[in-house]
Amino acid sequence: MALTALVSPAQPSNCNAPAASPSVTITLPSRPFAVRPSADGCQVFVSLMGDDSAKNPGIALLKRAEGRIELLRVVPLKSPPTGLALTHDGKLLIAAAGDGPVFLDVGRMASGDSNPVLGSFSDGANSQSIYANVSPGDKLLFISEERAHSITVIDLQRARANGYKADAIVGKIPVANAPIALTFSPDGKWLYTTSQVALPDWHWPKACKPEGRDPSTTEISNPEGAVMVMDVARASTDPAQAVVARVPAGCSPVRMAISPDGARIYVTARNSNAVLAFDTAKLLSDAEHARVGEASVGTAPVPIAMVDAGRKVIAGNSNRFGASTAPQSLVVLDAAKMEAGADPKLGTIPAGAFPRELALSADGHTLFLTNFGSNTLQVIDVDRLPLAPNRQQ
Repeated sequence: MALTALVSPAQPSNCNAPAASPSVTITLPSRPFAVRPSADGCQVFVSLMGDDSAKNPGIALLKRAEGRIELLRVVPLKSPPTGLALTHDGKLLIAAAGDGPVFLDVGRMASGDSNPVLGSFSDGANSQSIYANVSPGDKLLFISEERAHSITVIDLQRARANGYKADAIVGKIPVANAPIALTFSPDGKWLYTTSQVALPDWHWPKACKPEGRDPSTTEISNPEGAVMVMDVARASTDPAQAVVARVPAGCSPVRMAISPDGARIYVTARNSNAVLAFDTAKLLSDAEHARVGEASVGTAPVPIAMVDAGRKVIAGNSNRFGASTAPQSLVVLDAAKMEAGADPKLGTIPAGAFPRELALSADGHTLFLTNFGSNTLQVIDVDRLPLAPNRQQ
């Protein structure tokens, strides 16, 4: 895609100005997966998996200013990108793509440089890299590998120094089937992940029906998935021994959000049509009682985020197995009521087809949503949530 505009060297100070409407939708060239805003809110990066044939994948760069957002360019990639991470210094964008990470120079992307890709390497054949996150201080990069049942640990400082070669890989953390979420505690000590199905040798009881099939004709055959806790310091030296806790987390747990104080994590259990709340301290000390809340939501929830200083949880009802291109919705939940056992539903927000990823701006006032089935990015004003009346999910 041709570059339609350039970001000026001196970024405007009003990047986070609210839009005229509380919800704005931007059409994208192909199917979006993840979204990451820059710390100052002036840039928004979206991973594009390509069209229906997975052709023309890339990273979209959008600019925000004066209450408007516009697509500037798409940087083509060889493999469809999924999860995105920005380093805390704001200089490096990392995409999980195919069998490993791809590293892009943010400054080059903004300037219109024809080749902002700095390098890439494989985490292992057929690993299916899906998510990425960077530890505080930009020391370590973690990549979750859906097919490899593991999380790859990369010495990011070494990778940046050696030209992004595979010898920066420290090792792999063994988890369970289809790990996705990678969420750090605020102090950076712990890393939390989800795995969609427990391993057979854990001997967890069968609790879930297979996804994507008619539930009336299928039987319960799979165990629950898990939330797993990893020691970040241990992962830097001995990844194989980094897992310190694992807790059942419903059927097909996929995405995760953490409260600002780190005391709670919220997980979308896609095949349970639910959002689950966990006490992070009890994950380590009292796993049997770590789950402290649950809310039934719509069909196959996937994306999740916390807003309003952790008082509200927003989850996207994806209906991803319904083969539908119809608009879906986000459900807004009261976090305190979830834990109290009261009805936590505050209302819904209209979304596009297959809402897939949510990201909150650093200032907490703007929520970004990728609608995978609609090829759109939705920008939502947190201070003016366009809530529809609560309805039966």
